[in-house]
Parts: sequence; C-alpha cells; structure tokens
Amino acid sequence: MVQLYNLHPFGSQRVVPCKQEPAQFCCGHDVLFVASAAASCGVEVFAVRREGRCEPLGSFATLGPVLRMAHSRAGDYLVTIEEKSKATFLRAYVNWRCMSAGSSRVCVRMVGHKMEESYTETLKEQMSIVEMALSDPPLCISCCPVSGDLLVGCKNKLVMFCLKYLVINQNLTVLDFERSLILHIDNFLPAEIAFCARHIAITTELDVLILKLDLVQQSADRGEQSTCQVSTTETPVDGGTKDEDLAIHSLQLELDEFVICPKPVELLGEESKLCKIPITLESTELATEDKKHFQVQYLLFRRFTPDQSPFGFCEETKLHSVQFLPVYQTGSSVTANEETESKRELLSLFCFFSLPHVGYLYSVGKLVELISTYQYSEKSEQAVLTPQFLHVVTSDSLQCFTVRCSAAAARDEDPYVDTTVKACPPVTLDVCTLRMQLFIGPRAICHYKNNIILLTKADTEDITERRKSSRRRLSRKADSNKPRTSSESEPGWNLYIINTVSTIQLYREMVDYSRTYGSVKTESCIHLLSEAHLLVRAALMDPSFLKSDEKEELLGAFRESCAALGDCYSRFDTKDYHLALPYYRMSGLSVTDVLERLVSESEEIRTYERGFMFYLTHSLNEELNEELSKELADKVLQIFYLADPVQLPHIICSPCMRNVCPLTAVKYLRKVEEVMPSVVLTLTKAFMALKMGDLTMYEREMNSHKETVLACGFIGQPKLLRECKEGIVIPTEFAVHLKVMQPGLLVAATVALHENSKIELEEADTFFKVLCNNGEDTVPQLLVDFWEALLVTCSQEEVLQELLLRVTYQYVWRISKKKLPETKPLKTTEDLINSCKHFGFIFPWVTFIMSVGSPLDKDCHEDISKLQSILCGESIDITAALPVLEPLAEAGNVGLTIRVLCSTRLGKYEESIDQLLRHCPAAAVLYAQHELKDDSRAVWWNKLLPELCERTRLSGSDCPVLISSLKETLSVVAMELELRDFLSLLPEDGTAAFFLPHLLHCSQRKLLK
Repeated sequence: MVQLYNLHPFGSQRVVPCKQEPAQFCCGHDVLFVASAAASCGVEVFAVRREGRCEPLGSFATLGPVLRMAHSRAGDYLVTIEEKSKATFLRAYVNWRCMSAGSSRVCVRMVGHKMEESYTETLKEQMSIVEMALSDPPLCISCCPVSGDLLVGCKNKLVMFCLKYLVINQNLTVLDFERSLILHIDNFLPAEIAFCARHIAITTELDVLILKLDLVQQSADRGEQSTCQVSTTETPVDGGTKDEDLAIHSLQLELDEFVICPKPVELLGEESKLCKIPITLESTELATEDKKHFQVQYLLFRRFTPDQSPFGFCEETKLHSVQFLPVYQTGSSVTANEETESKRELLSLFCFFSLPHVGYLYSVGKLVELISTYQYSEKSEQAVLTPQFLHVVTSDSLQCFTVRCSAAAARDEDPYVDTTVKACPPVTLDVCTLRMQLFIGPRAICHYKNNIILLTKADTEDITERRKSSRRRLSRKADSNKPRTSSESEPGWNLYIINTVSTIQLYREMVDYSRTYGSVKTESCIHLLSEAHLLVRAALMDPSFLKSDEKEELLGAFRESCAALGDCYSRFDTKDYHLALPYYRMSGLSVTDVLERLVSESEEIRTYERGFMFYLTHSLNEELNEELSKELADKVLQIFYLADPVQLPHIICSPCMRNVCPLTAVKYLRKVEEVMPSVVLTLTKAFMALKMGDLTMYEREMNSHKETVLACGFIGQPKLLRECKEGIVIPTEFAVHLKVMQPGLLVAATVALHENSKIELEEADTFFKVLCNNGEDTVPQLLVDFWEALLVTCSQEEVLQELLLRVTYQYVWRISKKKLPETKPLKTTEDLINSCKHFGFIFPWVTFIMSVGSPLDKDCHEDISKLQSILCGESIDITAALPVLEPLAEAGNVGLTIRVLCSTRLGKYEESIDQLLRHCPAAAVLYAQHELKDDSRAVWWNKLLPELCERTRLSGSDCPVLISSLKETLSVVAMELELRDFLSLLPEDGTAAFFLPHLLHCSQRKLLK
C-alpha cells in the first residue's frame, strides 16, 4: 500500500539554457551533458551549481545523433552510442573538461591503441575520443560507479570494457579501456542494462535478469581465451512446456485470434538458475599474472505479462528504468581522486526496475529479496532511484516516493539494529508518495545529488487540454491562479533543473505534519516519523554528506527523530511497544529527560502504556551512572506501584534511585507485601531500614527468614549487595553492614551470585577488596573466605583450578611473610576437610614432621594446615602449583612437608625418601608405610633399605633413629620378599646378630605357607 502525503520535497526550479532541443542528457560529477536532437550534432556541457544554478561550460561535436549516453564518475569520462549513415558507434570522451577550458584540440584513437611518445605531452590539454569497435551494433550502455568499467549491451551478448589508468610518465596518466569479457546470451535482446560492482541487470521488454560475476581461481597455464558454460536446469519457467510444442500451440492459437502471454515468474537466489537462460563467458583479456577469471551467479529472474483489460490487449507494457543503487560503508572516503573513490567499501546494493504502472525495488547484496512495490496513479515514462527518494515521471506529473534502502543498509551495517540497543523502521514499512508535482509533457529524468533534471515536451495543440485535465484532477487553487502565456507562444520543450529541498527542511515538515496525527494516536503518526527518521538516516549514510556543513545538524535531527519515535511507542498502545527502549537509547536522552517528557508533576493517577513501562523497567535495571532527583524517584515508585508492583523491589535497588525516600519506599513495599510477599521484598525493606537508620526494623526483617533463604534471596536482586559505577563494582550500604555483622551471610550470598552467573570471579575479587578497603595487590581475609566457600560448590574444572591456585598463593604468601589474617577466618582446616573434597586429611607423616618442628612453624598454624590439606588432596594440579610453592622451599619443616608432598604427587618416591632421610629420618618409615603401596612397594627394598643400611653403617650406634627405622624396614621387607632375595639385600659386613632375627622371620614365613 502506498500512502499519500502532500509535502514539498521540491524547491526551486530553473531552466537549463540549451541552444537546441535535447535528445539525450545525463549528469556527471558536477555537470550536466545535453545531446541535441538537431541536425548539428553535439553535446552541450553545463556546470551545476548550488540551488540548481546552471552555467554553460562549453560544447563538443559528436559523430552523429546520440542515441544513448552515460557518465562515469570513476575516470570522469562520457560514453555515447552515436549513429551515422545508419551505423552505430561506441565512443568514450576522455579529458572532456579541456573543451570547457577553451581548448579545441581533439585526439581520436582506437581502444587499446599504444600511446606514441611524439604526442603524449599534448594529451594534457586536449580531449581524447576513444572509439571502441564492436562486431554487433551497441544497443545500451552502463558504467560501474565503483570501478568505472563499461558494460555494453548488444544482440545476444554483453561486452565488458575495463577502465585502465596508463602511467605515461610522472606528470601524465591517461585513461584507456580493455575489452576483458564477453557474456554470450542466446536469443536475448537487451533493452536496458545496469552495471555495478560486478553485478549486472538486464531487461528485455518483459524480462529482468540480474547476475553477479564472481572471481574464481584459475590455473596459470590457461590460454588467453577461456569459456565457461553456465549450466541451467532443463525445467522451463513456463511450467514444463517444450519450446517446440509452445511454438506449435502458439501458431495454432494465433490463427484462432488468441494472443499467448508468458506465464509470470519470479525466481530468487539459487532458484533463478531455473530461468533457462544459458550464459557463456568468453575472456578476451590479455594473459597476465593478475588476469581475472569469472563465473556467473544467478541472483534474480522475473518475467511479467502484458497488461490486459476488457477493452483489448495493451501493447505498451514494457520494462524501463533499470538501475543499481550502491550504498557504501559509513565513513568511506569520497574525493576527486578516482583511485581513492574506487576503494570505497560497498555495504549494500539495490536494484530498481519498473513497468508502466508499478515499480519494484530489490535488495541484491547479501540477500536477494523484494523490498518495496510502487503503485503509480498513472502510466510512468521513466523513474530514477536515489538514496532518499524514487522520482517517477508520468504523463503529466513528477511524483516523489520514499524508499527503504537506508533501512535495509542499516541492518547490513550494524548487527545491533533490531535489538534492545538500536532500532530502525522496518524494511516492510509502507512506502508513501510525498508529492505529485504537475508538469506539461514530462518525458525524461536524471538525478545528481539534490538536483533533478527533467525534460518536458508537449505538442502545441495539447498544452491547453493538458492544463484543463490537470485542473480537473487536482483542483489546486495555486495552479489555477498561476499566470499562463498563450499556447502559441510557448516552446514545445523545456529542460528543468529542480532543486530538492534540504534534508533538514523536509524533515521538519514531516515532523510538523506528524503532529496533526499525534493527538488521536494513530499509526500514521508513527509512519510519518519513521519516514522522517529514514530520510535523515539515508542522508547520514550518503558519503557526500560526510564533509558537509549539515552533518552536525543531521546528527541532531537523527537524535531528535529517535526521541520522537520513542515518545510514540511509549504513549501509543502498539504491538511494537518494545521499540521505545532502543529509540530512546539512540536519542541520547537520559532517564530524567524521558520522564520529564512523558510524566507531568500535576498529573493524577493515569494508565501508563506498555512501551513506557518497558523502557522504564529496562533502563532502571541497567547499570546507569545517573541519579534521579528525589521528586522523580518518588514519582517512579508511584508509577510502578500502579502499573507493575512486582517490579517495585527491583526498581528501588536501581542505582538511579539512590535519592528515593526510604520511608515512601517502605510504605509501598508493605502494600505490595500484603499481596505478593517474597524474600527479595523482605531484603529490600531491610535495605531501606538501614538507610533510615532503623536497626530494629532491620533485625526484624532479617530474622524473618533463615540465613540460607536470605542468601538465595540475593540472587533475585544482586544490586542489594553491589552496584556498578563507571565499570567498577561497588558494595552497597547493605554489604558494608553485612561485612561487620554477618560476614558469613555476605560470603554465602556472593557464592550464590557466582554460581547463578550473577557475578564473575574477577568482579567478586574487586567487590571484596573495595569492601575491605584493601589495595589492588592486597587480598583481604573475607575474599579468601569467599574462595574457600566457592571451592565447596564449584563444579567447573577451570574455575576450580584457578581457585585452588589463588588460595594456595595466599597461604604461601602469609606463611612466608609470617602475616596473620586481619579477621578471623570463617572456616577452620577441619571445617574445610569435612565440607570440601578438595581439602584432604593431613597425612600422619606430615603431622609427625610438624610435631618435631620449631616453634616458628606454628606462627601461621591455620594457613600451614590448610595448605598441607590442599596438597594432601587430589584436586590441585601440582605442576601448576610448583611455582606458587617456591617461596616455602627452604622454610624448615613446613618447607620439607611441602617438598615431599609435591614429589610424592609427581611419583618421585625415591626423591622423597632422600629428602626425609636427610632432614627428618624418623619420618621416613612412617612415610613409607603410608605412601609405598601397590606399584610403589618395591621402593622399600630397592631404595629405603639400602639407604638405611648405608647411613646406619656410617653413623654407627650414635643414631638410634636410623637403627630403629632400619629394624622397621627389615620387618616389612622380610614379609614381602623370598629368603634368597631378602638375603641378597643384606650388607656383607653387617652384624649377624642384628639381621638374624629378620632372616629367621622370613624363613619361618616360608615354612608357614
């Protein structure tokens, strides 16, 4: 559906001072080319200035009448199809600006002609005409706005010429062309073509085919010419009828005075291969290392049927105005340098084509889809698509429609569009007609920036009748009062430059117009504001505005339009109410600004729409660095109590509500509690009691639930404990109070938050450090308590190892520095062993070593026992822990236990025995009894027994500890080995009386078996 608004997109209107009647015209970068229809063939060039002012620059002759013409901004050349002596010629006019500067020198050369040194210096000051010979007459042309390449349509084929920059010397670069590719299309007569970024659109009278040339890798040994036959399915688009059968049936029916029309077809994407139009690629580019090879990708095929009516068959149904519209990445540079311009990054690509009464706009970039359909009020002659508008020429008017290109491109550019962060009016939004401007006999149109060039031509006898019919249709007072001259004195044609009004001016008019709908809350208000938003967005996405003085004004209008749309979705009851949030975010308005726009201080109880509540709820639940005034905060309490009381506890905890009156908050909370009690609500009341200094009320609320229930209650609203300011986690007054009065509850609540993904480990670290006023490098005991408590519940292996290393490092640091924790730990070693599987029972030999240690080892007894308990467990990655344990390597008996525990965990039993025999031999046997089992049992006789024998022999009877350990070891070995093996282990110089009892015991064990 097309909606009609009577706006004023057209501004001033000026006449181009042409000397002859125009036959063809087109716009260049900043100029207008007009080819005359008179016998004296030539092209007039006009400079297009601000506000549509047009100044003649010069003219140059052509070979014959110009049938088609186009200008390429890349390369700044003009290409024409000219006719002479019933033959057509393709010519490119390069360096044509020399003609406007007064130079009459012209150089004519064939395409690819080698530049001769004799006249290269003169090329700077003369126009070059490059003639491109073709085997078939050229029918249509198109220049790529990205690369400057030229595409020529001929019967059954398309020929592509690549634009080349030939560097003659340091001061001279010459443009040339190279015929690089031919697309052979059987039985296809192109009426119009469009070319952009290797995308090709071809139209016949009723068919549209859109292709893309994809670059492919080819082997280096290919010849200079390569052909690529694009296979298509055998399934025809007309439903399966064979061409021969169709011809037979067609002939028979024509004899019966019937006309056969092709079946309408629309094929998108991969399905477009079913169009049964085979294409063969022929590469004609010279073989070089950087030679490009292409393959064809079908994007779209559409076939139409002629218009039919009860009064007969309409033979004038033909496609026209096929064109591409590229949209570039915002911020792409645009300069006069073509090489820089060609490097602009293409974001989206759109294709438009039209029938006499309906136009179609497709997106052909990342996804091929129909965006908009335009229904015209009368038959169209030509149309031109711009980033902001679609201008259509009909039999007696110039019509201006809105387009959805900026809406589609915005979604291609920004992945956050259509989220709660950003929004954009939908691509499917109904298009509208902004204006239908009357003209006498409009014929053709082209466009450059904010200028429209319109050719009008009417027969003298038809002028009066056209005026009458125009008045009858529109009955416009302004038109009827306009002074007219007699029809006899008026010329038969005019070429106008119509200056469209600035984006800001038209935007303001749209906003003012929308206010006529705002009072009755209709969708038309949202529709018109969406159009205004897209108008500004399209201007901001147009690279030509990047260095414009209007940029800041456009950005202001963009934010203003976002705010207006936010107001609409907040005030109106629409299905898209959730869009209030992203539009307000994009507007840059604070919560205070929005509340002041929507809520009146004197307003009594009212109904708040879903969009407003959705915005307010999400905004207040976020970590915003904004504080509402006391009056607004209290007003917010009232709004939520009336509209959404369940959210009241969560809203009160918002950082924006720091200035809320606690007494008022408690009053509303008590009312809600009577209907919907909850733990979160109880905790919120306790929080407000702390703010009021009412400790009695605080204790009453906190005692109403068990501590475990309260800890889980903080999961429902983490902001009761912490808030985020400028990215830093800050404890609340509630957390500060719990730290002093109930640290166990605070730690348990933080563990619950972490396990429910409400707080990250690093955030918790910062939280406790800030809470305890510790520096960044100092770890408070409360944080260690949190780590220890988290070890009990943590199930993620990666987090578990991180926690084990953290507590290990802290224990090691305090032991090595002989530092005691600043507060009493919440859990003892025994508590951790009983509640956490990652803390193991301390081995007997460890306890024995510590019992014979010095008093200094008992300074940090709790940390030492916790560290030993972790190492006695099986969870910690001992390899990762070794660098952390390094400071305790020489720390007396503590260091000995740490070293032996690490060696044992790594399976280095012999190394452990060496360390024990060297530093605490009394513990060696106790260690062996505990550790040397199963596969490691052989260490008894392979390591421990020989070492004890050797050390006892060296020390003699002066070391009773070694003798006692040797006896225990002999007893164990005698029970394990055969007599012969046991005897082989005994020293040859040993005292028989000492070893005899163990030999007898070993032999008796053998006899008992």
